[in-house]
Amino acid sequence: MVHQAEHAGWFDGKMHILPVRVYYEDTDLSGIVYHANYLRYCERGRSDFLRLAGVRHLVMLQGEEPLVWTLRRVTLDYHRPAKIDDLLHVHTRYTELAGARMNGAQKVMRGGELLVEAHIEACVITMSGRPRRIPKEIVEKMTPFLSG
Repeated sequence: MVHQAEHAGWFDGKMHILPVRVYYEDTDLSGIVYHANYLRYCERGRSDFLRLAGVRHLVMLQGEEPLVWTLRRVTLDYHRPAKIDDLLHVHTRYTELAGARMNGAQKVMRGGELLVEAHIEACVITMSGRPRRIPKEIVEKMTPFLSG
Protein backbone atom coordinates (compact mmCIF):
# COMPACT_ATOMS: atom_id res chain seq x y z
CA MET A 1 0.00 0.00 0.00
CA VAL A 2 1.31 3.44 -0.91
CA HIS A 3 0.76 6.44 1.42
CA GLN A 4 1.62 9.88 0.06
CA ALA A 5 2.15 13.27 1.61
CA GLU A 6 2.90 16.44 -0.29
CA HIS A 7 6.65 16.88 -0.83
CA ALA A 8 7.57 14.20 1.73
CA GLY A 9 7.57 11.16 -0.53
CA TRP A 10 5.64 8.00 0.28
CA PHE A 11 5.84 4.57 1.83
CA ASP A 12 5.82 1.49 -0.35
CA GLY A 13 5.42 -1.17 2.32
CA LYS A 14 8.19 -0.47 4.84
CA MET A 15 10.34 1.43 2.33
CA HIS A 16 10.14 5.22 2.15
CA ILE A 17 10.67 6.73 -1.30
CA LEU A 18 11.51 10.38 -1.79
CA PRO A 19 11.72 11.92 -5.27
CA VAL A 20 14.59 14.38 -5.75
CA ARG A 21 15.23 16.45 -8.87
CA VAL A 22 18.86 17.32 -9.64
CA TYR A 23 19.27 21.07 -10.06
CA TYR A 24 22.18 23.08 -11.41
CA GLU A 25 23.20 23.98 -7.84
CA ASP A 26 23.68 20.25 -7.08
CA THR A 27 26.30 19.74 -9.76
CA ASP A 28 29.93 20.49 -10.37
CA LEU A 29 31.30 22.18 -13.47
CA SER A 30 30.66 19.05 -15.58
CA GLY A 31 26.94 18.86 -14.74
CA ILE A 32 27.45 15.76 -12.57
CA VAL A 33 26.11 15.71 -9.00
CA TYR A 34 28.82 16.74 -6.54
CA HIS A 35 29.54 13.71 -4.33
CA ALA A 36 28.67 15.39 -0.99
CA ASN A 37 25.16 16.21 -2.23
CA TYR A 38 24.21 12.53 -2.02
CA LEU A 39 24.51 12.93 1.76
CA ARG A 40 21.97 15.77 1.54
CA TYR A 41 19.59 13.66 -0.52
CA CYS A 42 19.89 10.80 1.98
CA GLU A 43 19.32 13.18 4.91
CA ARG A 44 16.12 14.40 3.28
CA GLY A 45 15.01 10.79 2.80
CA ARG A 46 15.69 9.94 6.45
CA SER A 47 13.96 13.09 7.72
CA ASP A 48 10.86 12.57 5.59
CA PHE A 49 10.70 8.89 6.58
CA LEU A 50 10.61 9.93 10.24
CA ARG A 51 8.11 12.72 9.56
CA LEU A 52 5.69 10.39 7.76
CA ALA A 53 6.11 7.75 10.49
CA GLY A 54 5.01 10.38 13.04
CA VAL A 55 8.42 11.09 14.57
CA ARG A 56 8.87 14.87 14.77
CA HIS A 57 12.21 16.53 15.39
CA LEU A 58 10.67 19.51 17.17
CA VAL A 59 8.74 17.29 19.59
CA MET A 60 12.02 15.64 20.60
CA LEU A 61 13.54 19.07 21.23
CA GLN A 62 10.58 20.21 23.34
CA GLY A 63 10.69 17.31 25.81
CA GLU A 64 11.74 17.49 29.46
CA GLU A 65 15.25 16.56 28.30
CA PRO A 66 15.70 17.89 24.73
CA LEU A 67 16.91 15.15 22.38
CA VAL A 68 18.18 15.11 18.81
CA TRP A 69 19.18 12.53 16.22
CA THR A 70 22.77 12.48 15.05
CA LEU A 71 24.67 10.22 12.71
CA ARG A 72 27.26 8.03 14.36
CA ARG A 73 28.36 6.32 11.18
CA VAL A 74 27.61 6.60 7.48
CA THR A 75 29.14 4.77 4.55
CA LEU A 76 28.48 5.58 0.91
CA ASP A 77 29.24 3.44 -2.10
CA TYR A 78 29.12 5.32 -5.40
CA HIS A 79 28.13 3.22 -8.42
CA ARG A 80 27.11 5.71 -11.12
CA PRO A 81 26.83 9.50 -11.35
CA ALA A 82 23.61 11.50 -11.53
CA LYS A 83 23.38 14.48 -13.83
CA ILE A 84 21.58 17.78 -14.01
CA ASP A 85 17.78 17.41 -14.51
CA ASP A 86 17.76 13.71 -13.49
CA LEU A 87 14.83 12.58 -11.38
CA LEU A 88 16.19 10.48 -8.52
CA HIS A 89 14.42 8.45 -5.86
CA VAL A 90 15.93 8.01 -2.41
CA HIS A 91 14.84 4.67 -0.93
CA THR A 92 15.13 4.55 2.86
CA ARG A 93 14.54 1.66 5.21
CA TYR A 94 15.39 1.17 8.85
CA THR A 95 16.50 -2.26 9.97
CA GLU A 96 17.13 -2.08 13.71
CA LEU A 97 16.38 -0.09 16.86
CA ALA A 98 18.58 -0.90 19.85
CA GLY A 99 19.23 1.27 22.89
CA ALA A 100 20.19 4.70 21.58
CA ARG A 101 20.84 3.50 18.02
CA MET A 102 18.89 3.07 14.82
CA ASN A 103 20.41 1.38 11.75
CA GLY A 104 19.26 1.87 8.22
CA ALA A 105 20.06 1.48 4.55
CA GLN A 106 19.43 3.81 1.66
CA LYS A 107 19.68 3.70 -2.11
CA VAL A 108 19.67 6.57 -4.55
CA MET A 109 18.09 5.35 -7.77
CA ARG A 110 17.54 6.77 -11.26
CA GLY A 111 14.76 4.68 -12.71
CA GLY A 112 15.86 1.12 -12.05
CA GLU A 113 19.54 2.07 -11.93
CA LEU A 114 21.41 2.06 -8.60
CA LEU A 115 23.58 5.17 -8.24
CA VAL A 116 24.55 5.25 -4.54
CA GLU A 117 24.16 2.94 -1.55
CA ALA A 118 24.34 4.24 2.01
CA HIS A 119 24.39 2.49 5.36
CA ILE A 120 23.74 4.60 8.43
CA GLU A 121 23.81 4.33 12.17
CA ALA A 122 21.92 7.15 13.85
CA CYS A 123 21.59 7.70 17.56
CA VAL A 124 19.68 9.85 20.01
CA ILE A 125 21.71 12.28 22.09
CA THR A 126 21.10 15.11 24.53
CA MET A 127 22.00 18.67 23.64
CA SER A 128 25.27 18.14 25.54
CA GLY A 129 26.12 15.12 23.36
CA ARG A 130 25.29 12.27 25.76
CA PRO A 131 23.57 9.22 24.26
CA ARG A 132 20.03 8.40 25.43
CA ARG A 133 17.79 5.43 24.78
CA ILE A 134 15.36 6.02 21.95
CA PRO A 135 12.16 7.19 23.66
CA LYS A 136 9.44 4.54 23.97
CA GLU A 137 6.95 6.55 21.90
CA ILE A 138 9.43 6.73 19.01
CA VAL A 139 10.16 3.00 19.23
CA GLU A 140 6.41 2.34 19.08
CA LYS A 141 6.02 4.55 15.98
CA MET A 142 9.08 3.09 14.21
CA THR A 143 8.67 -0.61 14.97
CA PRO A 144 5.97 -1.21 12.29
CA PHE A 145 8.35 0.21 9.67
CA LEU A 146 11.42 -1.90 10.52
CA SER A 147 12.55 -4.28 7.80
CA GLY A 148 15.28 -6.89 7.98
